[in-house]
Amino acid sequence: MDTLKQKILTIIEKNSRIDMKELAVLLGTGEVEILNAMQEMQDEGIICGYHTMIDWEKTGIERVTALIEVRVTPQRGKGFDDIAERIYKYPEVDCTYLISGGYDLMVILEGKTLKEVSGFVTNKLSTLDTVMSTATHFILKKYKDHGTIMTRKYEDQREIVSP
Repeated sequence: MDTLKQKILTIIEKNSRIDMKELAVLLGTGEVEILNAMQEMQDEGIICGYHTMIDWEKTGIERVTALIEVRVTPQRGKGFDDIAERIYKYPEVDCTYLISGGYDLMVILEGKTLKEVSGFVTNKLSTLDTVMSTATHFILKKYKDHGTIMTRKYEDQREIVSP
């Protein structure tokens, strides 16, 4: 991969809404060259999508995010790919990763309530024939997500009064 594409990826990973003219200026190249490089990376599957990060806590809408560690029995000749595919095809699942350590897969999903997420784990995930065990962790607060700081420290807005 050439340097221009690497630089584009580094910038748009943090700000996918950056204006193409601004990106061209930052990288010292033409806007057409930027657009062509981005189209090539989309065609090659390097750029897979664009996302908006939302702080749901500030919306008043109840959402529960869970990290679920899954231990599975890999299938002969297929490894973990088939079971991972079965899991990521559930609409509730946001992310599925093959991980190292005591568990094999990390599944991230969101639901409206703890009960809804727990129901997914017990009624869908745990019933899959190659799933040996799971461990569920609920996210209580996000401090930083995808490189973006989600919390702001309180800044005293009072005026200083001196005698």
